[in-house]
Amino acid sequence: MDTEEHFDLIFYRPLGYAWALLAKKLGVHPNVITIASIFLGIGAGVAFYFNNIWWNLLGVLLLVWADSFDSADGQLARMTKQYSRLGRILDGLSGDLWFAAIYVAICLRENVTSDFFMAHKWVIWVMAVVTGICHGVQAAMADYYRQFHLYFLKGEEGSELDRYSILREKFDTLSWNGNFWQKIVLFFYMNYTKGQERRTPSMQKLRARLQVKYGDHIPQQFRDKFRALSLPLMKYTNILSFNTRSFALFAAILIFRMPWLYFAFELTVLNFLLIYMVCRHEKICKTLCDELSN
Repeated sequence: MDTEEHFDLIFYRPLGYAWALLAKKLGVHPNVITIASIFLGIGAGVAFYFNNIWWNLLGVLLLVWADSFDSADGQLARMTKQYSRLGRILDGLSGDLWFAAIYVAICLRENVTSDFFMAHKWVIWVMAVVTGICHGVQAAMADYYRQFHLYFLKGEEGSELDRYSILREKFDTLSWNGNFWQKIVLFFYMNYTKGQERRTPSMQKLRARLQVKYGDHIPQQFRDKFRALSLPLMKYTNILSFNTRSFALFAAILIFRMPWLYFAFELTVLNFLLIYMVCRHEKICKTLCDELSN
């Protein structure tokens, strides 16, 4: 309840649960649901290319359907005890592929419908690339802070918080000959985690201090204190996730009929929230680190 967005609780979670029950009955693996969501999300991108309200409404439907599958795969994995790191990586990759297709569609559409972008075709592509990079960082940090919050609430078992050092050890034990694809996937996930840790130096110091002082048994009083400080920031992790992003996308395409406005929203509003969230979290972790030292 701390980390879930209200719209997810009232819409996507129940819908995803229904899909999960059906998939369980049919014997469908969670990763199959994830892969299906990738095709649906890419289909949404294709539909957004057309400057036609009915095609665009179809794109909205496909993207909502894709996200309901994104909710279903995790619930199915927990329901059937088929959780895996590969599934988590696929789950994160699926959203990136949806939006990659959508970004390309917006660029192609603006290059044939907007007088400005028709005259300066490179501008929209530069906007898309920069927005895509920012999108990746926003989503990565939102997920990291959410998992860190859950780590204090529920411990290692209730969180998906990974460490680069542990992933690196696992990576080094695998051989390229016998575990090629597993090693490739782990390589990208390992560097994804490294990027999260590099952007949160105070958080990493706090994790190290807690490990030295308490090991795996952090006192409940400290957990409660962290939760009280971190909880107000969870709303920002939700804003940087799917729903707010998709509402802005739908408004830019359906209401304003100017898809490039979505890029402007990500580059301004969401980047501002990202910087604010990181600074606030780092300040919290630094304060708690100082208290532990004293």
